[in-house]
Amino acid sequence: MPGNNVALMEQLHAEHAGALWGYCVRLTGNDRARAEDVAQETLLRAWRHYSVLEEAPGSVRAWLFTVARNIVIDEWRANRVHGELAVAEVPEPSDATDRTDQLLLSWVVAEAVTTLSPEHRGVLLECYYRGASVADAARTLGIPEGTVKSRTHYALRALRLALDEMGVGT
Repeated sequence: MPGNNVALMEQLHAEHAGALWGYCVRLTGNDRARAEDVAQETLLRAWRHYSVLEEAPGSVRAWLFTVARNIVIDEWRANRVHGELAVAEVPEPSDATDRTDQLLLSWVVAEAVTTLSPEHRGVLLECYYRGASVADAARTLGIPEGTVKSRTHYALRALRLALDEMGVGT
């Protein structure tokens, strides 16, 4: 019987190895090394279960493709669940926090502010960036306090509209 198994595997390899290899390459996203591993594991399982192959000779290729697909799915599931990497030492906590999002948002807001009228920009500069009160902003800009309040209101509406047009949700 062992000679029969070897002949069966040689025939299996001759008839299906090329198609199985191509299928494994597509399954692994053109990762040739992983495709080799999957194809080899598929043929190894075929060797271990040669009785299944003898019983259903018409569906051998389908069986091989199903086994290869299941191997890739099992690897993906295992990597998804066990995504942690073991390290020799615990990494030191970093004081520096990533402020990339904050920086990008400030650039977008600065760009949106340039679309405002000079009057609106001046009021926002005094009230929000310099932190001046309405009375102080009115004195600095030389306008009444009520005008500071209304310009602030309309400046914020215009800024919100400019940000919406830039695709930034508020």
